[in-house]
Amino acid sequence: MNRTAMITGAGSGLSQALARLLAEAGWSLALVGRDRAAIEAVQKDLTDNAPSPNDSIKIVLVKADVRTGEGAYHAVETARALLEQPLRGLVNCADNSRSRAARTNLDGAFFTLGAFTEQMIADGERSSAVLVSTGAAGDGSEDLVSAAAATYAPQGLRVNAVAPALMRTPATLRFFGDQPTDRSPAEHYPLGRWGDVLDTARTVRWLLSDEAAWINGQVVPVDGSRGVMRTPAATTFGKPDRTGRVGNRSTDLD
Repeated sequence: MNRTAMITGAGSGLSQALARLLAEAGWSLALVGRDRAAIEAVQKDLTDNAPSPNDSIKIVLVKADVRTGEGAYHAVETARALLEQPLRGLVNCADNSRSRAARTNLDGAFFTLGAFTEQMIADGERSSAVLVSTGAAGDGSEDLVSAAAATYAPQGLRVNAVAPALMRTPATLRFFGDQPTDRSPAEHYPLGRWGDVLDTARTVRWLLSDEAAWINGQVVPVDGSRGVMRTPAATTFGKPDRTGRVGNRSTDLD
């Protein structure tokens, strides 16, 4: 498989972790962002710390603003030209700050996905796209994923998303304060720790890969089970006895 991917919003802590994982797995990458210095820093990190298993991968930089259709098409066309190969993966690695979510996350995802899909169909390649949702209810990511997945599955495109909870990154340290241990992570996340960028980056890498080839149209929470505990169906699970009964309800084990 030809492994080439474009990462938008590539100057963030999450994109840096993801780029390192993908480069180590042999992916050639186009790093797209509005801040040239930020994406150059990610490129330097890859050069210094993420040697690939071979010398065949390329890491290229594209300065573009994908919040507009013109910017998104410029990013896709430039990335493809610099990598000299069709793009097989797209990650919309948007800023997760709530104040900018509507424009940066959803608009950027919409325009970039459209440009990427057009290129994929023209090249006749089977591809995968992963959007990074803000995790906020009603941000529109789920509808976009469902619609795109249903529309383009016959052309060989898989579209999924991850919805991470608060992660430790340079941009989110202000949320933790000077002494983040003052508030136990167990108060917010039943799995008992704060989120890390690698939790989300590893999930994105898997969704891009052929290991997830039968997964399409899904929004995967990466939230330490916080979302599950906040749903109306969340209850205390009772241990069944030897007859397969939990309280007064049979689990039909016999």
